[in-house]
Amino acid sequence: MRHACLAILLSCFASLVQALEIEDHRLFAGTGDRVLRVISTADLEVFEPYLRAFQSSQPSLTIDYTVVSSTELHKAVREGAAFDLALSSAMDLQFQLANDGFAQSHQSEATAALPDWARWRDLIFAFTAEPAVVVLSTQRFDGLKLPTTRQELVTLLREYPERFEGAVGTYDVRDSGLGYLFATQEARSTDAYWRLSEVMGRLNPQLYCCSGQMIDDVAQGRLALAYNVLGSYAAERLARDSGGQVQILGMEDFTNVILRTAIIPSQARETAAAGALIDMLARLGQRETPDDWPLPPLGQTGADSLVGFGPIRLGPALMVYLDPLNRRAFLTEWENALEQR
Repeated sequence: MRHACLAILLSCFASLVQALEIEDHRLFAGTGDRVLRVISTADLEVFEPYLRAFQSSQPSLTIDYTVVSSTELHKAVREGAAFDLALSSAMDLQFQLANDGFAQSHQSEATAALPDWARWRDLIFAFTAEPAVVVLSTQRFDGLKLPTTRQELVTLLREYPERFEGAVGTYDVRDSGLGYLFATQEARSTDAYWRLSEVMGRLNPQLYCCSGQMIDDVAQGRLALAYNVLGSYAAERLARDSGGQVQILGMEDFTNVILRTAIIPSQARETAAAGALIDMLARLGQRETPDDWPLPPLGQTGADSLVGFGPIRLGPALMVYLDPLNRRAFLTEWENALEQR
């Protein structure tokens, strides 16, 4: 019976592939018939330890884990796709889903213990605080003084255009929900964002959907630097980089810090299991040290020393740049800056 249920599940997943642009997928088979369907922006290699830990406490539960972009996740939940839990780094899109009635309420001791800034109306829950960083190729930066502020980075790019031509990577904010969040929040916080964007735009920048792809291209020497990638992914990659080809820089003038969040979609069926996984993530989010988990806790170690540190707040202000007119105006200015050829 269990195998028959899993066969049906796989058949359903095959039809789902046609509707979503899926980046990765894995089925963690349990001993029973219940299936927790998770849609997430977190790469499997980063999030698998959390899924294994949760399944060890509920071995009968099968976990169906699907990795998509933040934009695809937002679309899937709004269109009523059958997922029980949605995990995303694009907290503005998550907030919009919760605010628009696409999330179910969840209450527990674990979520009640979260700081007020890490949850909203028992609908959306943060479990990590992750800064945006610059990742650079040590080989491509050989002999150069490393920049510590955006203005220093602007100066460096202007002085050595031949080194950075076609070798600067950043998000394509038209497609990346996280990239759009980083860009809009940075533009609100520092005038240097547009100066840097215009300088990068003269260097034929490479545009990406995801942090992982950018970091890999830096590690392989195709990029000299990747701008505004997730620090957690960069740290995980650095831990595997025995050759010392990758270095992480945190800008000292201002640092964006996103909250990775969880919601239970309104169409969810395995709400108890989804809530239990949220509770585990909430407890891990409140740990005092990083320990051996791939993603950092809410009390980001060392983040207090960063100028301008502070998680982007969960609240209605997140929706300002999701307004169609505001989004169109921002993207027009972004395209003028980044696409100068």
